[in-house]
Amino acid sequence: MSTVLEKNNLLLNFEEKFKPNVFNSEIDLIRKNSFEKFSAQGFPTKKSEEYKYIPVEKHLMVELSVEEQNFTKSNYKVSKTFETAIDLSIVNGNLQVENEIDTKQFYISTIQQAIKKHPELINQFYLKATTDSQDSFALLNNAFANDGCFIYIKKSAVIESPILLNHFVDANSTFINQRTLVVVEENAICTIYENIESANVATTIYNGVSEIFVNQNANLQHIKFEQSNKNLVVINNQETVQSKKSVASNFTITINGGLTRNNTCIRLNDEHIESHLYGVYVANNESIIDNHTLVDHRFPNCNSNELYKGIANDKATTVFNGKIFVRKDAQKTNAFQSNKNILMSDDATVNTKPQLEIYADDVKCSHGTSTGKLDENALFYLKARGIGELSAKKLLLQAFVNETCEPIQQEDIREYILNALHASIV
Repeated sequence: MSTVLEKNNLLLNFEEKFKPNVFNSEIDLIRKNSFEKFSAQGFPTKKSEEYKYIPVEKHLMVELSVEEQNFTKSNYKVSKTFETAIDLSIVNGNLQVENEIDTKQFYISTIQQAIKKHPELINQFYLKATTDSQDSFALLNNAFANDGCFIYIKKSAVIESPILLNHFVDANSTFINQRTLVVVEENAICTIYENIESANVATTIYNGVSEIFVNQNANLQHIKFEQSNKNLVVINNQETVQSKKSVASNFTITINGGLTRNNTCIRLNDEHIESHLYGVYVANNESIIDNHTLVDHRFPNCNSNELYKGIANDKATTVFNGKIFVRKDAQKTNAFQSNKNILMSDDATVNTKPQLEIYADDVKCSHGTSTGKLDENALFYLKARGIGELSAKKLLLQAFVNETCEPIQQEDIREYILNALHASIV
């Protein structure tokens, strides 16, 4: 099979750096198996069905360092923080904490620190959500997962302040693997907000994997806000596993950047689960934003709702590929999916593919998609009332993106994201 890996030394570099013995035998076996699968299938190319709309291949052709990164940035400052937030920084893939943070409600540390303090949790959850992944980038991350960020929300904790993970990248010509493990214990309630920024001036790939476990009766709000520069390639694989009677709300907001690929998989692993997915993306210039989602209904009596909206301008490209999978035993499933896009330029490209795969017969499922220009009647209505054409367009576009952010519970986070979205609309 002809792959990118046969055209350069990237695979050879990864093979040289791979260390099979980092943790215990069970974790290392997963790492080893993942690397073998990755080596066999290689990176995706334009011929790969799941990546056919984005030119990830050309970014893998440049010379990229695969050395383990231990960057620090003493003058790095978060562009935006929130008054009540618990702030954490991840610089070039490394969590910037010297000591573990251990309170009555939560525990935060690196994976290497956590395996000493909570070995039972690491052994139970680490690499488990992505063991069977088929995605090349997730497999590579599995293989090189020798550390990462661990967030443990303790049983019955109610954390009113959001936990902020501020990802910052200033490494150049580097392939960075970053890992996050989140465990939300039963009856706990929390919000995790991730922000991705960059200052790199040469092509760098930021390959992130998040494993999130939402246990029985727990409630998690997870927000990911991506606003990187044109030189950063962001690949995000998020695997969320929900247990009985849990509620999870996932928000993915992407503004411009170089190439951004979000793989969001939600697995409903018991009965009476509620899952919400919201996404909004604004692509200007030549940015490429690709969202792939999978909602896997495995048990009966569960509800999922998915709404993604996008704006494509200039020569930008957007992709939405969403799949709802209802297994044979998942009777009484309610699952809904909607993707809406506005095309602002004749040179922009929108690709959308909503999918339903249903093997149960007592379900309520629907999906829909729409792509078009701004509503001419609405535009005429605003202009007839003295509003200039440019202002009228901005008002309509702002109203279009607002719906996906309205469910965000924290007002200051919601306003910050909306202001950024509105500023990006041209």
